[in-house]
Amino acid sequence: QVQLLESGGGLVQPGGSLRLSCAVSGGTLRGYAMGWFRQAPGKDREFVGQIRWSGDTTYYAESVKGRFTISKENAKKTVYLQMTSLKPEDTAVYYCAADQYTGWRHPQYWGQGTQVTVSS
Repeated sequence: QVQLLESGGGLVQPGGSLRLSCAVSGGTLRGYAMGWFRQAPGKDREFVGQIRWSGDTTYYAESVKGRFTISKENAKKTVYLQMTSLKPEDTAVYYCAADQYTGWRHPQYWGQGTQVTVSS
């Protein structure tokens, strides 16, 4: 059974940086897209960005474009979300997910989430 495990969340000051990791275990996700989502208190879950296991093409939500970068290490089966110039409105629980063929309507796998708090 494939499992996704996020790590790297925490408290950071506005303008700071943080890198989240999403480690894949229990199988391979070749052919899947790997995505990052976030959910702030009282708000819907929001798409942040994605990368495919095969290839390096990335796509980002407008709210994070230019500040966040998604990358991966195939050998380590790990996807990263590098966040810079963080703002208080980036505060949320961040989730990684894996999707094949649904266009993120019904991702097959989700991680448990990691809290990111941006505050002075």
